Amino acid sequence: MAQLPAGIRFIISFSRDQWYRAFVFILTFLLYASFHLSRKPISIVKGELHRSCAAGNEDGARFNSQSQKASDIPSHQLPENETDCSWAPFDQDNYQQLLGALDYSFLCAYAIGMYLSGILGERLPIRYYLTFGMLASGIFTALFGLGYFYDIHSFGFYVITQIINGLVQTTGWPSVVTCLSNWFGKGRRGFIMGVWNSHTSVGNILGSLIAGYWVSTCWGLSFIVPGAIIAAMGIVCFLFLIEDPKDIACSSSLITHSKSYENGMHRFRLQKQALPEEKKLLDPEMQCLLLSDGKRTVHQNHIVTLPADGGSSTAAISFTGALKIPGVVEFSLCLLFAKLVSYTFLFWLPLYITNVDHLDAKKAGELSTLFDVGGIFGGILAGVISDRLEKRASTCGLMLLLAAPTLYIFSTISRMGLEATIAMLLLCGALVSGPYALITTAVSADLGTHKCLKGNSHALATVTAIIDGTGSVGAALGPLLAGLISPSGWNNVFYMLMFADACALLFLVRLIHKELSCPGSAAGGEVPFKEH
Repeated sequence: MAQLPAGIRFIISFSRDQWYRAFVFILTFLLYASFHLSRKPISIVKGELHRSCAAGNEDGARFNSQSQKASDIPSHQLPENETDCSWAPFDQDNYQQLLGALDYSFLCAYAIGMYLSGILGERLPIRYYLTFGMLASGIFTALFGLGYFYDIHSFGFYVITQIINGLVQTTGWPSVVTCLSNWFGKGRRGFIMGVWNSHTSVGNILGSLIAGYWVSTCWGLSFIVPGAIIAAMGIVCFLFLIEDPKDIACSSSLITHSKSYENGMHRFRLQKQALPEEKKLLDPEMQCLLLSDGKRTVHQNHIVTLPADGGSSTAAISFTGALKIPGVVEFSLCLLFAKLVSYTFLFWLPLYITNVDHLDAKKAGELSTLFDVGGIFGGILAGVISDRLEKRASTCGLMLLLAAPTLYIFSTISRMGLEATIAMLLLCGALVSGPYALITTAVSADLGTHKCLKGNSHALATVTAIIDGTGSVGAALGPLLAGLISPSGWNNVFYMLMFADACALLFLVRLIHKELSCPGSAAGGEVPFKEH
């Protein structure tokens, strides 16, 4: 018999379940990357909506000549004044407040809608719900860009478009996190979701590059093309997304609990027989969250079960029931301030680079992608560390503690030249995005499958929506405050961001204390089961 080709041997080395799991991982990665891709254009286009011709008449002449050469792009008659390159109504002295209001309208609608989205997501088929949201997001993202082609200068038009877009985009996050958590168990969840959560940075990078390609010549396409992409991915979602491994008779994780022992150079694995229900002890994580001192042994019958609506274990959990899960409130409030910092960078970083480094909108947008590159490594690093230490709150706290002084250094040396800006963008991206990524993925999934739920699988979307919805309140406040504070100087914006990081750390102090006072898995004589 002939030897199988190397490629075929590679394919059959993985089980059917593993291939489906990898497929869902990649698909949900691409789906949510398209959400962030469609959110990025507004930050890139800001520099073009209010553009000072005094900074470069040559660029303005090139813009007009290129616009006139394109047959499908209308030429716009610009008023003759000192800011004749700006787009009304953003040509006024209060343009920063107007641009901040656009961010606030989107993010405020997103924050409010997120609380409702989680409740709906538990009760509707994920595939249909997510497909609808992606198609609607594509329509309203493109609608903003149509304002360029139809010469719309109504501020209300752009605000209403942002509000509706913010509402429909809330369908994305609870859906993809629930779907991914259905397919992947708790073992190595921090690392897996850290890698997966890089979709945020990948989407931001692609959105910056796509929007930046047209921003100086036809900023309407900076919205229409991303809108078309997310709508197309919505169709892909409808055709291919598998919500739960049970739908195709796959398993989400291994079912045997094992314990590893090491003897010299040899390793062997023993199967750990399940204890009777009344003799089971909680894992160290559960002890740390539920006990005041984290040191006493806790038995299973000491757990307070949170009932779902209607009393059924398969029914969706109530909003108040989700809030009672240990750690949900603390992590939600921490994310509020962590997301405030992250989204301020997301929406205002290109404009800051334009003002400080005196670059045009396209180059500033390209340079801002380095913050997202740093965010990729920060999210993965946070997941790996939290998996190894089994201390989610402590990992977030350490990165928040380092982020505050790093922001001050960035505000100081970014004025010294392009090289310093590049280095600090990478470092700030890692430290700012690390806690944000960990809380919205692994922490949300951990709390949504908390042991006090007694196996109720219908809580994950609600918990995820509560945490991310509370964080989105901060995401709405950050860009708004930046728009109000920036006229008094960019240094004041960075002071506000440092204060927000300190507040985020403050809300984790209780959980960090419990984690550090917990004896841990080694002391408890238990080795946590790791799924592969």
